[in-house]
Amino acid sequence: MKKIAVIPARYASMRFPAKLMQMLGEKTIIKTTYDNTVATGLFDYVMVVTDSEIIYNELQNDNVVMSKRNHESGSDRIAEAIADVDCDVIINVQGDEPFVDSGVLKGLLSAFDDKCVNVASVMHELFEQGDIENPNNVKVVVNKNNDALYFSRSVIPFIRDAGTKARHFKHIGIYGYRKEALLKFTTWPAGELEKIEKLEQLRYLENGINIRMVLTNHASIGIDTPEDLKLADQFLKQQQNINN
Repeated sequence: MKKIAVIPARYASMRFPAKLMQMLGEKTIIKTTYDNTVATGLFDYVMVVTDSEIIYNELQNDNVVMSKRNHESGSDRIAEAIADVDCDVIINVQGDEPFVDSGVLKGLLSAFDDKCVNVASVMHELFEQGDIENPNNVKVVVNKNNDALYFSRSVIPFIRDAGTKARHFKHIGIYGYRKEALLKFTTWPAGELEKIEKLEQLRYLENGINIRMVLTNHASIGIDTPEDLKLADQFLKQQQNINN
């Protein structure tokens, strides 16, 4: 398989404007994400696709391309960028998750050893009730093959009877796609469930495409708010102290 990683990088953000250009240590968030993805050594090619000249200029010495038009989702943006690229599997690395874990990406790539898998993503288990109930944490329930049954901002599964045990999993927004599946995604209109939950991955399920979920113990550090950036900066300093 020819494997590439694509990092969609929008400049605008509702909760944290221009977050990808914020400094994390000595580099911007987007530059950190790009460098860490390349450093995994897992991909034949790593590229950033952006709608912003500011981000483009930040990465002009790296593999960065401009989107030709506005897009509703990161998947649409990636599909435009890879339409003419020779590749079999594309991994969508989130630009606001700079601490890329090679183990997670390796597990995601291995899902495609199963020829039945066209789309894959990642999940980890939630244990704290506050995390389970937080609508910003997207939950996923799976079947016995670890294919997603549904994604929701609500608590799923809902525990009806007191004392019943249930496991809850958070969806981590790293995706893998076979090229054909990703290009098909862009031809489908947004589904009703997708529009209700504001979750683009539901478009695959609504069109009969399974998403294989890969379980990890690695809790990603996403940066959605200034408070998240402070936590990420603390984590970076801890890592640097360990390495020194």
